[in-house]
Amino acid sequence: MRIKSSEITPVAAFRQRRLLLKAAAATAASVATAYAPLSPALERQGGERLSGVRKSFLSVMEQPTEREDIVGYGNFIEFASDKSGHVERSQLMAVRPWTVAVEGLVAKPRRFGIEDLLKLPLEERIYRHRCVEGWSMVVPWVGFPLASLLKQVEPLGSAKYVEFISHADPASMPNVRRPLLDWPYSEGLRLDEALHPLTLLAVGLYGEVLPKPNGAPIRLVVPWKYGFKGAKSIVTIRLVEREPRTAWMKAVPDEYGFYANVNPDVDHPRWSQGKERRIGEFFKRKTLPFNGYADQVGQLYTGMDLKKYF
Repeated sequence: MRIKSSEITPVAAFRQRRLLLKAAAATAASVATAYAPLSPALERQGGERLSGVRKSFLSVMEQPTEREDIVGYGNFIEFASDKSGHVERSQLMAVRPWTVAVEGLVAKPRRFGIEDLLKLPLEERIYRHRCVEGWSMVVPWVGFPLASLLKQVEPLGSAKYVEFISHADPASMPNVRRPLLDWPYSEGLRLDEALHPLTLLAVGLYGEVLPKPNGAPIRLVVPWKYGFKGAKSIVTIRLVEREPRTAWMKAVPDEYGFYANVNPDVDHPRWSQGKERRIGEFFKRKTLPFNGYADQVGQLYTGMDLKKYF
């Protein structure tokens, strides 16, 4: 089922609304009360500090987006079709206990508890984040390379792709009760993309345990691809031989391809990809090929027609 563009809150409107509400709150108690419903949900996202996190040399030297904006604006289609409704609704999702099964074409299939994953060597990586709708952020994720997890299960030679399956609970996720997508949400990478050092499994944000609106307790981050590739609340990672059909490919194949590399030369049917508006900035900026990571990942696609394989 196609999501109507009218259901998607433009980033400029969201930003303007927040600024107006904050300004009014400083001068009028009544408006401060009107702004209050959003604040408690955002405050609840302040979670447990993660220990032993080291800074990563893979980080970009850019100012991170404000934490409130990262938590309060985004996509979590299982909870809401707009850009902010997921903040309150995601509070109903239980993230403990939680396990991630790694299975398929591997020698040692295994189920990992989230507590065990949090004990892995963690890094803070400040990555650019670009969404297909034209907005962007700079996010200080905390996590570990996906490659380090896959190494533990020993992929077989026949494994060519990695499929990611997200949690889908109709009781706590309103949109899972609707036929918007073929639930559960699924995404995929080629195995060489999954093993690339930049590909991250994030378990934290701003040095704290990952907030629920951002895909708690564990999500995929692939910084050179559009944001919809970042499967949230992952419960299964499966190694397979053939390219998996992802959730958005099944729903709207002419709009969402398997690769989803950030490419300013290939527009989405409803949005130009030539420029982006970074949250917190007024003017638009040029979108960079591979979201600015071309030097690191461009060789993965040597010889490919990136307009055909979008």
